[in-house]
Amino acid sequence: MEMELVASSLLSRRIQRMEESATIKMAQQARDLAAKGFEVIDLSLGEPDFDTPAHIKEAAKKALDEGFTKYTPVPGLVELRKAIQTKFKRDNNLDFDINQIVVSNGAKQSIANVILSLIDEDDEVVILSPYWVSYAELVKLADGIPVLVHADIEQDYKVSAEQVEAAITDRTKILLFSSPCNPTGSVYAEDELKAIADVIAKHEQITIISDEIYEYINFVGKHISIGAFENVKDRTVTVNGFSKGFSMTGWRLGYIGAPKWIADACNKMQGQITSGATAFGQKAAAYALLSDMTPSWEMRDAFLKRRDLVLELVSKVPGFKVNKPEGAFYVFPDISSFFGKSDGNFTVNNADDFAEYILHNAHVAIVTGSAFGADNCVRFSYATSEEKLRKAIERIGAACAKLK
Repeated sequence: MEMELVASSLLSRRIQRMEESATIKMAQQARDLAAKGFEVIDLSLGEPDFDTPAHIKEAAKKALDEGFTKYTPVPGLVELRKAIQTKFKRDNNLDFDINQIVVSNGAKQSIANVILSLIDEDDEVVILSPYWVSYAELVKLADGIPVLVHADIEQDYKVSAEQVEAAITDRTKILLFSSPCNPTGSVYAEDELKAIADVIAKHEQITIISDEIYEYINFVGKHISIGAFENVKDRTVTVNGFSKGFSMTGWRLGYIGAPKWIADACNKMQGQITSGATAFGQKAAAYALLSDMTPSWEMRDAFLKRRDLVLELVSKVPGFKVNKPEGAFYVFPDISSFFGKSDGNFTVNNADDFAEYILHNAHVAIVTGSAFGADNCVRFSYATSEEKLRKAIERIGAACAKLK
């Protein structure tokens, strides 16, 4: 124990002040409980339960057979960057040269590259909250200051342009958000994005990072990219990847389209950390973008069906307040009505307690909303089978009924 204390004191302040990913932490707790013999239903991780479509796997096998096993250029294979260029134009009305596109080992690295390339000590990053767990920690890693601008369930978890404007100072360098949103599933409409773009356009020092990893899991129509608005197109970094829409989580492939000076900086940053992403994976990814999208749309439709099922089931649990997510694969209920209640052994004082209570009493893994900047909420992922979702919410309802 003493040795552990000595060793921990040798760690950098950087790592000591960084929070562990709450989603990864809860998934591990679920695995630990399952290892003790409990049947745990894991609704914590944002990972599609579908296999990668067969034609994409076949493209990877073909690339392996053809010898694509060597180092790749840091910003990605030209073939993949050209496919991304085509995708940006086709789906998003975004025009990028291939030297404005950088492929990374997942969208998380893409976001980290941009933040580390732009943020100095005490620079501010306005983050629309609720937000994905890693945003604030990556800003802290760069010695920046996360400025959280919050919207609650009454606003459908969407921050207004007026709130954004009020948060901007002369130290603001980045506006960072996701749409469709993790954790809420909310989708910013075209007029809402336009209003935010008009605010940012007045502040030349601010770069927008738009995380669009859930683009293809959108239940309300055509996806809108904020970078398509003329007044911010030269100041927007559009982030995307293959994990969610193509069920390629383990392939670790993300990308950005960005102003060239930012793309160059990310290329430089990545060149010192990981270099290029896997060769045969990039070949398959290029094929994925330009081939049959039917499996992606089938996954989207399955997620929509599950969303409706979860909303129906959760609405029958007294004390839950839910909105209607328009994308991604999460529900984000407000569970503050349970605060201060007890089953006689355990008292729920906050969302952290509620998630712990549900894990140990219902054997269902969910994630506390405090990790996403929303202290009154928890996140359920419905990226699992309908059978498991029914069983999980039945268990959650029974556990909640014991809280008085």
